[in-house]
Order: sequence, then structure tokens, then C-alpha cells
Amino acid sequence: MTSEATGSAGGVRFLLHEITRTGAAARAPEALLVLPVGATEQHGPHLPLGTDWLIVEHVARAAARQARDEIDVLVAPTMPFGASHHHLPFGGTVSLATDRYYGALRDMTESLIQSGFRRIFLLNGHGGNHELVQLVIRDLAQTFAVNLGAASYWDIAKPALEERGPVLHGLLPGHAGVFETSVIAALHPDLVADPLPHRDQAELARTRIPDTPFRAERHGFWQSIGGFTDSPDEASAELGRQLLDVVVPPIAAAFITFAQLPLLDGGGSDKGVHS
Repeated sequence: MTSEATGSAGGVRFLLHEITRTGAAARAPEALLVLPVGATEQHGPHLPLGTDWLIVEHVARAAARQARDEIDVLVAPTMPFGASHHHLPFGGTVSLATDRYYGALRDMTESLIQSGFRRIFLLNGHGGNHELVQLVIRDLAQTFAVNLGAASYWDIAKPALEERGPVLHGLLPGHAGVFETSVIAALHPDLVADPLPHRDQAELARTRIPDTPFRAERHGFWQSIGGFTDSPDEASAELGRQLLDVVVPPIAAAFITFAQLPLLDGGGSDKGVHS
């Protein structure tokens, strides 16, 4: 048997589902709790339905491993479903309507607060969840004396990718394009189906969303481009490994920076937290 605090490899346990209620209660007041959120949805004819949650789970855990020398950090089980109604015309998508997803994510986050966690970070891995994770932390911060953070992992990593990442002939992160296909090929090569789709430059231009100061949503857009962006056949496992090497460190740094923010309202307030 191993101790409550350490795993078989001797390191401090950092996965929430692996510790007991006693261990969680002891660490909750000071630990950073990371909740990865993803989606189960179509990712073209070549990637698994779990692409989003598989990637964000790996990134969250890898970043936590890097950060835990400086902070106490726990990673919760990944939320594998998201707001994905725009992918329902394709097979295999499991989606929550936006209001229900907001409610589910708010309930999960609030339950962690009720468990005593005072520093919670929602790390998002699906574009359809982006605004909702922001709204959840904004609203809960009005009620509970805790620190709440949220971001999509690619937004944190984008400056590093642009500065020192490999050349990426595709969108960041895109959808089932070069980026995601490369990362899944690196993490789960057995889940990538051949052949990888190809797009020529003329067709590629059609899949890009124009750079405008406003957001545009067009009915039938995803069906019109076959459910994937850019040209996945330019992906490789080696490119995926290079991308992950650049993506993970800034996320670990973000965890550390967030965890070290002072708690306000007296710092030790238990407002809204029940034993």
C-alpha cells in the first residue's frame, strides 16, 4: 500500500480522483484545483470524438506536473462533454445546450467550492465552451470569497507558439486540422484514421473565418467544410510533440501565477462554504 499523500512512484498525488476525502479536505484550503473541460464531438473523418477532452486532459496534467514543484496542485477528472450543438448534424456528438452546460459547469465548480477549494482554474479545450467558462467564474466570484480562473489552453500558449513554436500551416487550434491532428497523433497514434483529408489552397481559404472586429455565425458552416478546418494531411506525430513541448510550460506558469494571487475579502473568508 502507499500513503495518502504519495503514489507508487513516490511523488505527491496530484489527481483528485486518486486521493481520499481526508486528503482532499486537508489540501483544499491552499491547493490549486484545475478542472479541465472538453467535448465529445465529431472531429472529421479521421480523429476520435474525444479529441478535445483527450488533449486538454493531457495538457492540464502535464502542466500540473511541471507546476507542482512550486505550488500544491490537484487536477479534477475531465468534463468530457461540452456545448457542441453546432456539430450535431454529424454522428457521435454528445452536447449540452448552452444554458444546461452553464448550469452543469456552475454546479460542478460550486461543489468544489463547497468542498473547501479556494483557488479553482477551469482549463478549456473546446471552442464552444470558451464564453461559458468565463461566465461561470464571473458569476460565482460575485457570491463566493474564492479565486476563480478560466482560459482556453491555446490562448495561454499562443504567444509562446508564435514566438518559438514550429511552423504551423493551419489554424490555432482549428478543428481537426493540422494542430489537433498532430497532437492526437503524438498522444494516441492508434486513434488517428487514414487517410488524412487534404485541402488545396483555394479550398483552404474558404474554411478560414475572416479577420473582422465582429463575430459572425453562419448556419450550415461546419457542414459546408466537412467538419474540419485547414489540411490535416500536413500533420505529423513529431509536429505534435513539438507543439506540446511549447504549449505546456506557459500553462504551468499560468497555474503558478494564478495560485499565488492573494485571496481577497480577508483571505480566510468561508463565505458560502459549508462544512
